Amino acid sequence: MSIATAVDGYLRHVAVERGLAANTVAAYRRDLGLYTAWLVASSEEAPSRPVSDLRAVTRQHISAFVQHLGLRAPSPLTAASIARVLSTVRGFHRFLLDEGLVEADVAHDTKPPKLALRLPKAISIEQVEALLAATDGDDVQRLRDKALLELLYATGARVSEVVNLNVDDVLVEVFDSVRLTGKGDKQRMVPVGSFARAAVSNYLVRARPLLSARGRSTPALFLGVRGQRVSRQNAWLIIRAAAERAGLTVPVSPHTLRHSFATHLLAGGADVRVVQELLGHSSVATTQIYTLVTADTLRDMYTTAHPRAR
Repeated sequence: MSIATAVDGYLRHVAVERGLAANTVAAYRRDLGLYTAWLVASSEEAPSRPVSDLRAVTRQHISAFVQHLGLRAPSPLTAASIARVLSTVRGFHRFLLDEGLVEADVAHDTKPPKLALRLPKAISIEQVEALLAATDGDDVQRLRDKALLELLYATGARVSEVVNLNVDDVLVEVFDSVRLTGKGDKQRMVPVGSFARAAVSNYLVRARPLLSARGRSTPALFLGVRGQRVSRQNAWLIIRAAAERAGLTVPVSPHTLRHSFATHLLAGGADVRVVQELLGHSSVATTQIYTLVTADTLRDMYTTAHPRAR
């Protein structure tokens, strides 16, 4: 079996049998493209290449590939990106072993580079309020933008989860929650506060019918100016424009609202496992990084306010 055929088989496996999202499968394809291109390229530094048969790949090849990612010119990958690519490669080699295409999993013991602990970047409640206020207005785009941003902050949803919402996912009759579809097509119900409920209801009544009339019929909740579903890129541009109008000097992205949602909940006393469920994290360890943000905030407040803290 050729390397390309093996890669296609693995991508079908993760798409069909594991049910991974299309964006995730596309990321796997890019990662394996880097890996296989490196395998088949000749190199004076690695006389064991090029490799045309996956059975000839060794642990040394995997280690050399990881090193290559960190040194490649002109754009070496960060430790986080290397870890992601290696995770894909390791999954690929596990698949090859399970399918009997190789005799050993040569990638199993390869360790990713250590990642520096990066705390999520949240903005303050006052900055969130300024951002949301910057979407005030009665024209159809402002009504849509208000609903989009309010819903992102109210639910802590990933931007892909919100732009993929259909009207039926919003329980309009008793609109106090929304059905989100996260990674691996896992669904969860997330409560929605009064501000977001009002903004979405206002958008559905006053703006969406006008936007829908401009294009083909679609079940999408959020529509662009031509009546099509709003894309992730569109959502990013909407938020950036609102941040500029609000005069915010810090970078703001859709994920900023997700980070702010989690940070503000924990600062307000929410249990970390509740926040885990709301965010759709498979492991509480992923959510616990937000507790570090809250601890840093408390420490800063203590240092500033306590008369004998300095």
